[in-house]
Amino acid sequence: MERVWQLTEEDSQFTEVVDEALEHGPQVVAKNGHEVAVVISMQEYRRMKQRQSLGEFFRLSPLAGLEELDLERDQTPLETRIEF
Repeated sequence: MERVWQLTEEDSQFTEVVDEALEHGPQVVAKNGHEVAVVISMQEYRRMKQRQSLGEFFRLSPLAGLEELDLERDQTPLETRIEF
């Protein structure tokens, strides 16, 4: 179950981390020198939780639109592609 933490004026460092996440994107949180968590905006969190089709995933990919990337499906019937 998700826990909702309330920010108060006293939590100035955490407030700063949240503000940075809202303005500049994900913020990494470290504990004892090890990266253990990431603070992201609610908008980013909801976007990440949405399910999307494989086609939509490829359309939204940073690689979409590259001319040298061939994502065309081979339409040749499978029987003619298999060599015995």
